[in-house]
Amino acid sequence: MSIFNSKVDSESSQFIQNRDDMLNLIEKRKDILDRSRKKSDEKKSRFQERGQLSPRERLNALIDPDSEFLDLYSMANYLVQDPDPDTSIPGANMIAGIGFVNGIRCMILVDDSGISAGAATDKTIGKALGCIDIAMKQKLPFVHLVESAGINLLNYTVEFWANFGAVFYGKARLSAAGIPTIAVLHGMSTAGGAYHTGMSDYVVGVKNNGMAALAGSALLKAATGEDSSNEELGGAEMHSVITGLVEYLANDDLEAINITRDLVNKLNWQDSGKEDQSIKFKDPKYTIDEVPGIVPIDYKRGYDIREVIARIVDGSEFLELKPRFGITMVCVQAEIEGQRCGILANNGPIDNQGANKAAQFIQLCDQIDIPLIFLNNVTGYMVGKKYEQAGMIKHGSKMIQAVSNAKVPKISIFMGASFGAANYGMCGYGYNPDFLFSWPNAKIGVMGGRQAASTMRQVIEGSAKRKNEELDQEKLEDKEKQMIEHYDKQSDIFYVSGCLLDQGIIDPRDTRKVLSFSLKTFSEAKDRILKPNSFGIARM
Repeated sequence: MSIFNSKVDSESSQFIQNRDDMLNLIEKRKDILDRSRKKSDEKKSRFQERGQLSPRERLNALIDPDSEFLDLYSMANYLVQDPDPDTSIPGANMIAGIGFVNGIRCMILVDDSGISAGAATDKTIGKALGCIDIAMKQKLPFVHLVESAGINLLNYTVEFWANFGAVFYGKARLSAAGIPTIAVLHGMSTAGGAYHTGMSDYVVGVKNNGMAALAGSALLKAATGEDSSNEELGGAEMHSVITGLVEYLANDDLEAINITRDLVNKLNWQDSGKEDQSIKFKDPKYTIDEVPGIVPIDYKRGYDIREVIARIVDGSEFLELKPRFGITMVCVQAEIEGQRCGILANNGPIDNQGANKAAQFIQLCDQIDIPLIFLNNVTGYMVGKKYEQAGMIKHGSKMIQAVSNAKVPKISIFMGASFGAANYGMCGYGYNPDFLFSWPNAKIGVMGGRQAASTMRQVIEGSAKRKNEELDQEKLEDKEKQMIEHYDKQSDIFYVSGCLLDQGIIDPRDTRKVLSFSLKTFSEAKDRILKPNSFGIARM
């Protein structure tokens, strides 16, 4: 492998402008994400009155101090329930991510009961299902800190209710696969919220505050006329003595968390995988802090993607496949914190040669069993008579076939444009990458808004000409404007991420860290041997 020689001038006006533009988007991301924290913290005094930790305090107590935590789906529900960009709250009433508990990498879900009592939204379900899927693929113990009012009845739809059951299905499948599931019953959890405990292998309940029941006292009174206290119906202490739903009873949240940490420690999980060995690696020659200055937020302005790769990979060293063939498609082998990988990236639209090169590279990496990383900045496959007659459809399909059938783990990063069928070839959402993150400047869609509007205009004008009809140009221009606005909204990454079409928007300067974390997760999963059951662990 050779060391890349950077040509970046960090003092240039273009670099400074790029950096300022990107940092503004990074700050926008931070401000939006802070909304859920602030909204939840408004109820902090209520938690304190009940002798409880807040949801984020529970998470901080659970994970190892100063350890990495990979936040997942943090933008979920943004601009979905509330379409106002100034007031919409991200997160879907749940905190989720991969973190370390006593040195063991776990999938962690925390009901954010400071927001709408932790009641599930449509995107809460999608977020939970995404996390269950990751836990299954990466063989991660599943820890759920539960305090949920179940389905948000104010936003009920029958589809929402039907999909809710898939979460319990997923937990049952985790247990059957040999992946332990743990629920900590922190507070009031009714209806669907209660079933999170029943579908878990282990339940830790908090005395006085923890409660799991199909119907709380108010609903019971309304439905049957029966009077009963919440403690009698579903108190953690009752479940520990009478029903056996609760295996471990704690006096407060902190004790419950400590029991959970001890439980994870006793899963014998590290021993079921390869022993952790320290791997030596070189830091990149160039700092990743320069990336915001390298990458323009306008996808129509080009740059050399190798400059970004050189700031992500060990020693800024990589081996490039066919660098003079299909030059807009960059394919390199490299290492990230000692983890081998193949990287596919874009220096423009993908042509026939680039598609062929990418298809071959994907298969080569699959052959030698190294994960694939797709750095998306591509406006599509090349169009035009020259490319069509050279078989662009055929060659683009080769690339899509390769990415569809490659068995190695895959990570996609949307770091600019990702349009049209090139999104498919570069392992977009529909191709089920193991991890999928975005930069705040990313744009995703079938094409750009102006291209879509221009296409629409040409179709309408062509039709009118054939019919010898006169067009109202003012109406056509209004329609064109509306179309641009619609497409631009749909392609904006903040909207896309709110719809759960990625696993979160990351700071570009965290890209190496996120990729390293993901690659190490793959490595652990590969060497871990599960002991599946025919069914999930049955509760007594």
